[in-house]
Amino acid sequence: MKKTLLLAMSVLVFSFTSAFSHAQTFSVLYNFGAQANDPYMPGDPGLLAQGQDGNLHGSATSGGASTAGAAYVVTPAGSFTRIYDFLYGTGGYPYSGLTLGTDGNYYGSTFNTSAIFRLTPQGGYTAIASPVAGTQGQNPQAPPIQGTDGNFYGTITSGGANNDGTIYKITPSGTFSVLYTCAASDCSGPYAPLAQGTDGNFYGTSQYGGTNGSGSIFKITPAGKLTVLHSFNGTDGSDPVAPLLVGKDHNLYGTTHNGGTFTYYGTIFKITPAGVFSVLHNMNGSTDGAYLDAGLVQATDGNFYGLGVNGGSVNGYGSLFKITPAGVFTALYNFDISTGAYPRTTLLQHTNGLLYGTTQSGGSGSLASCSPGSCGVIYSVNIGAAPFVTFAGAAVAKVGKTVEILGQGFTGTTSVSFGTAAASYTVVSDNYLTATVPNGATTAVVSVKTAGGRLTSNRVFRVTPQVTSFSPSSGPVGTVVTITGVSLTKATRVTFGGIAATAYTVNSDTQITATAPTGALTGKIAVTTAGGAAASAASFTVN
Repeated sequence: MKKTLLLAMSVLVFSFTSAFSHAQTFSVLYNFGAQANDPYMPGDPGLLAQGQDGNLHGSATSGGASTAGAAYVVTPAGSFTRIYDFLYGTGGYPYSGLTLGTDGNYYGSTFNTSAIFRLTPQGGYTAIASPVAGTQGQNPQAPPIQGTDGNFYGTITSGGANNDGTIYKITPSGTFSVLYTCAASDCSGPYAPLAQGTDGNFYGTSQYGGTNGSGSIFKITPAGKLTVLHSFNGTDGSDPVAPLLVGKDHNLYGTTHNGGTFTYYGTIFKITPAGVFSVLHNMNGSTDGAYLDAGLVQATDGNFYGLGVNGGSVNGYGSLFKITPAGVFTALYNFDISTGAYPRTTLLQHTNGLLYGTTQSGGSGSLASCSPGSCGVIYSVNIGAAPFVTFAGAAVAKVGKTVEILGQGFTGTTSVSFGTAAASYTVVSDNYLTATVPNGATTAVVSVKTAGGRLTSNRVFRVTPQVTSFSPSSGPVGTVVTITGVSLTKATRVTFGGIAATAYTVNSDTQITATAPTGALTGKIAVTTAGGAAASAASFTVN
């Protein structure tokens, strides 16, 4: 079990909206337990997902008609609807929250019966996998995420051959396979969901793994090769239970539940994909907040926002903070029971610009099994950010592929552009459209011109290059080879059998001329751009 110190709660129910700094406003959106059969006390990770309908979808661990938790949808304005009641015998206690799939459905897991499930926007439930306890893992607490290959990847906290948990893959058709069985030395207790890096690999944390038993950060390939990138030692943090975030700089950012120079209160850290680790901030429980179960979100202002479960300068009910990429820390808000207490779930920035989250306790909701001050709330934080668009799924694809875009105000859209390249598009609803990656698209932000103005994406969209052919097919070192493909603009590297060419020219978006370098080996020709790498189907033969 996690090492969390929960302070005694008092019942205070007053204001629902509080300004905590210039242009930043905290508001309670909904009090769990306000209606009969409401779910309540959302656990962690407890992720919220913005859907194609523009609403927020999530799950809470307790309550519901069957008392084993429920899934819900809440509008940005606060209209709340319970859409599915979990059943103890077939899968209860959805600690995971939900993630959005490219099919428009939501995915999560249940602690009881270890089910990985799919949920339609209307609440239609399907268990897509049920790992066999003891061999494939048991008691998952994280939702799966969908990888760029269309498969789903996730973690299971315990079970497996060593009872240290497992990492799994599920195909869209529901075929479950264990990618890796964790051990004490590497990824014991993988509590949080995975994050896919821009290199295509998955990154995660474990609560107990590593050489010191204080937790680890690991990388795992889609094929299942795992590498420990960092083992926590207490002074740099311990017991990481929150998901990692892939930052705009392609590095990974995260938090720890315990450890740091203040001994118990946790740390905020940065780690590169190569494993270079640094602590950005050591939490001081009395001023900053303590015990970081939630991960970070990088908002459109470039800053990271996060939460302390406990601590803060008021009552110890938790805190909300901001930290810059350089590590400048600012405490923004202290929870006070009336506006929620013990925030454990990672914040989500909606495309309307606001941040949204939940607390495990607090609020004014009151049910027979959920007394006032203990049900939890859904809240929003206005940081003054403008509306934007984002992607349903990974922000990477080849020319010709369909991309799903989430936002608002799409009715009356007049253009969609990938960088400077205009795309064909279909407006499905006011909150959702699809677009085809156009010829000439480069790795850049995507913009949507609406009746209300131009919206840009919160992430750069990476256009993956393609190598379709090359000529001649063979030759000695020094041979000039013409490479034909798609999205070759701004190539940064060309290799022959893995050996980098020292001389090459990008002639156009569809052609590169490169000279076979000294040491070139017979093998595939590969081109790397800001959008990724692509290799030829055939090999170039070095004579």
